[in-house]
Amino acid sequence: MSDTATLISALATAPGVILPLIREVPPQILKRRPAPAKWSAYEHAVHLSQSDVAFRARLDLILSTPEPFIEVIENSAEDEAGAMLDIDLDESLDRYVHERAALVERLKQLSPDDWQKRAVHEAFDHYSVWIMFRHLLNHEMLHAYRIEELLLKKDWD
Repeated sequence: MSDTATLISALATAPGVILPLIREVPPQILKRRPAPAKWSAYEHAVHLSQSDVAFRARLDLILSTPEPFIEVIENSAEDEAGAMLDIDLDESLDRYVHERAALVERLKQLSPDDWQKRAVHEAFDHYSVWIMFRHLLNHEMLHAYRIEELLLKKDWD
């Protein structure tokens, strides 16, 4: 297992990268989808604001269950169709900051054994608390990258 302090620090500072990034997206393209089935920068940001609650619930499950089973989180058909465009962005970003601070505080309390606790994951060969939160960070950075791609896109048809 790698350094948990580094992972916690990265998770703690991620909102400081993502919030300014989403605020940089011009209003005229903020909700614009690059293609019908692809999310806008707005949708990526709202989606990020919803992740920490699910990952904290997974953490609770793993730490409290002898043989935890983790199901894949699927985006809803409504979200894929654009439902996140109707969610207030400012409230979502505030929730993201608040939820992330709570998550970071919780992660700081985990023991080395907690970080190594394993679960069976529906789609992954192996899974642990460490992998789960590394995955959360990678997932978050993927969406941040998508936001930046949309921010910097030259050719909007």
